[in-house]
Amino acid sequence: MKKLLALSLVAASLVSSALATTLKVGATPVPHAEILEFIAPELKKSGINLEVKVFNDYVIPNIAVEDGDLDANFFQHIPYLDEFNKNKGTHLVKTIGVHLEPMGVYSKKIKSLSELKDGAIVSIPNDPTNESRALDVLVSAKLIEVDTNVKLRTPLDITKNPKNLKFKEIEAATLPRTLDDVDIAVINTNFAMNANLNPTKDALVIESKESPYVNIVVVKDGNQNKDSIKALNKALQTQALKDFIAEKYKGSIVPAF
Repeated sequence: MKKLLALSLVAASLVSSALATTLKVGATPVPHAEILEFIAPELKKSGINLEVKVFNDYVIPNIAVEDGDLDANFFQHIPYLDEFNKNKGTHLVKTIGVHLEPMGVYSKKIKSLSELKDGAIVSIPNDPTNESRALDVLVSAKLIEVDTNVKLRTPLDITKNPKNLKFKEIEAATLPRTLDDVDIAVINTNFAMNANLNPTKDALVIESKESPYVNIVVVKDGNQNKDSIKALNKALQTQALKDFIAEKYKGSIVPAF
């Protein structure tokens, strides 16, 4: 009898495994992949095996979703997604917003922006949306003024630059590595944290929490209503996740739900 029961349990386990759905989601390492790993056990209860694919890149995860190699990704905000779809001809859509990562200004050479010298070198992201966002952070810090009639601003749209700042446009993921060579760098929180920089402690200036750049889950248009995607969305908007974000990231990341 015991033997029969054991065989039945094994068979049930095998059937359960066979029926389980694998959900492949692309993410940048910190905090996106960490957040996904946190919710993986909850998805497991629903018969979904969450497979997190980690990228240090803003392009490949979108192409992979478009091509069907990933079911979803979690690393970007709507302005970046809109620009990506426009430039690449992709068909990617938002499902939900999860959190905001305030962009920050970092330096290894100064302790305060008041120490910034004339002609200082500033590194900023080179993709259109994050470059414009970085310039807005510098505007809020009263270092520059820009033409507000331009939607996606570049250094060419700076109208006032009293300190004659010099700009280096760099791939976002590599910005932390420029800190030895520039006076200040404007860095996305996920890449800052991946380089062991704490936005609330290390940033000279941090983006306002009222920023529109909420990080979102993205799928290919037509896949929004899949059961596995709905389950992912639900798991990413729980009180348990809010508590996890508050405890782990100490205010450097803000829930958007």
